[in-house]
Formats: sequence, structure tokens, C-alpha cells
Amino acid sequence: MNHAKLVRNLLAWFAGHARALPWRSTSDPYAIWVSEIMLQQTQVKTVLRYWLRWMRELPDVKALARAKPERIHKLWEGLGYYTRVRNLQEAARSILEQHGGEFPKDYSAVLALRGVGRYTAGAICSIAFNQPIPVLDGNVIRVLTRVFGIGGAPRAGKTNSRLWQLAEDLVKCAAKIEGRSNILPRSRSRTNHISRRCSAFNQSLMELGALVCTPKQPQCGICPIAEHCFAYRENRIRKFPSLGRRPPASPRHFAAFVVQNGSRFLVGQRPAGVVNAHLWEFPNLEIKNGARDLKAAAKQVLGATPCVLEPLFTIKHSITRYRITLDVFRIRKRLASGSLRANVCWLRKGQLRRLPFASAHRKILRACHAL
Repeated sequence: MNHAKLVRNLLAWFAGHARALPWRSTSDPYAIWVSEIMLQQTQVKTVLRYWLRWMRELPDVKALARAKPERIHKLWEGLGYYTRVRNLQEAARSILEQHGGEFPKDYSAVLALRGVGRYTAGAICSIAFNQPIPVLDGNVIRVLTRVFGIGGAPRAGKTNSRLWQLAEDLVKCAAKIEGRSNILPRSRSRTNHISRRCSAFNQSLMELGALVCTPKQPQCGICPIAEHCFAYRENRIRKFPSLGRRPPASPRHFAAFVVQNGSRFLVGQRPAGVVNAHLWEFPNLEIKNGARDLKAAAKQVLGATPCVLEPLFTIKHSITRYRITLDVFRIRKRLASGSLRANVCWLRKGQLRRLPFASAHRKILRACHAL
């Protein structure tokens, strides 16, 4: 296969079809790093407003490193996978301490940052610094397995190594291409058209997977590299990549309790080291083995037995491979404060609005404003 022609076709396509995303209008490694972390397991349309707000509030490494944990969690509220934002701040502190606050340019130094893996390090170094370092995310895997006809589990063993090597060969090919062709999106400055081919090429691979070479109903008729594609020639698009079957989702059942005392509500903060650590929530627990004694469950989590449980509503949502049902109850009668557990406290609505809540509990909080 002619790698140079494939690369040129992708670069030309990217120049005319790339989405005008705000993090593409900068070469600031901090801004690109934040976007890449936000985009992990999160759709672009969701990330857009979060990224813009984040960059207004915390525009550089120093601001992030010195921000209070409550602030970064509030800015991240709703994006999920909150370990990402804690790792982001720990990495910012490392940059401040070890690199004088300047984002490192060396790949190994970037890879050493907390929460940064091989893909993210490659994305930052290639996009921000135009280094010929490969990237391999879900979109790139899909493009490469189809174009080169690569079977086998793409994230395991020899197949994964081969994909990384292909991605590296291609971005190095992009670095060597000569000429003054317009290979960057229109939003870029003209002065960058010659010097940023590695950045443009890696982004073109990801963009092609996001817009054209999609998991279902790929648009092969408008693909700029269809002539190079093994899966297209052989009419085997649906065979690549070979992802295997996903494990079935597991159901889980929780109960949450809205306890009100005048204008105050009972809430608690999740401890470190657990899912959604440091976020706030209403008292809740998992209901296992079909248990039906909800008053006993309420006493277990509150430390006091309520007289009446009033059903409010049910929230259904998913976290990774779990399908979660959360039944929400209101406890009208005042509980004895002395009997309540130490990990909960009374806060007013105005105080609650300033705190970061897990997504399901943020829905409960919105409902509390009407109570």
C-alpha cells in the first residue's frame, strides 16, 4: 500500500472537513491535555461546554494545581469518571513542582503524568508539539483495522502491537511529506500549513473515524481513503474491528432518602478511594437480594428509623456495565439529630447548589428545590 498517498488524501480531507472545535484553534498543550482527558469515554458535544467553562475558570497549569478540590469537582460535575479530574490536578501539581509550571515537551515526561496513558501522551505531543508520535484510540483502531484488513482482538497481544506500529509508520510518513499544500483546517493560521503535518494527520485519523468510518453505517462513498481500504474492497466492513461480544449488563438496585429539616437537607460526602469519591450525595445504600424492608435500610444508612417513607420517583441510569435503578424516598418526620450517623450533615439549598453531586443525586437535588 502507498502510505504517502493515503496520508496525503487524509490531510487534504481533514483540511476541508474537520470540525471547528475550540481546542483545535490552539497549540497550548495544557488546553489540548484538558480536552483529551475530558474526551475519554465522553462525546464531543458534551465536552464542548465543559471545556470552554474550564478554560475560563482554570486557564493554565498553575490555576489548576492551586484550585480547591471542591472547585474542580464542581467544574467537572456531570462529566462522570471523576478519577480523571483528580488525576488531572495531581498531574498539574507535578508539572508545577517538577517542570516549573511549564508543560513538558518530552514524550516520556508527558507519559509519566498521572492519568496519562500512551494514547493521551501521543495525542498531546503530536497535536501540541507536532511530534511524529502515534495515537491509537477507538476511532483510529476502527480505521486502521478496516483499511489494512487486520483481524483479531485489537487491544490484545500482537494485533495491538501491529496497530501501534502502523500508526507510527503513518505519522512518520506525514512528517516527511514535502510541499506547501493546505493540509490544516481553515481555522488554522496559514503559517502553520507547512510545519504541523503530524498534528493534522493524527487528528485526521481520529476525525475520519468519528465522522465517516463510524461503527455502524460508515459512509464509504465519501471516504477519502476508500481506494486503499481492504474491508471496502472485500465488502467486509462489518467484520472489522473484531471486538467480540460485550458482557451482559448487570442490574443493581439502590434506595436514596431525602430527609428535610425546615430549609435544610441531610447530605454526605463520599470518601476517598471509592467510586465518585469526594462528591456529595443524599443518604443511600444498595438493596441486595430483593430486600423489602426499606425502613430497616433507612436506619442502616441514617442511624435512625423513619416513621413514614414517601416514594418520590425512580431514576434509571448506567455506569460502565451496570444498569442501576435508584428509588428515591422522602422522609417527612424529623429525625433525632443525636441518632444520625457522623458522615452526614444538614445543609441549606444555597449551600447544596455550590457543591458537586454525582449525576443521579444532582437530579434529586433539582427535585428538592420544589419541596
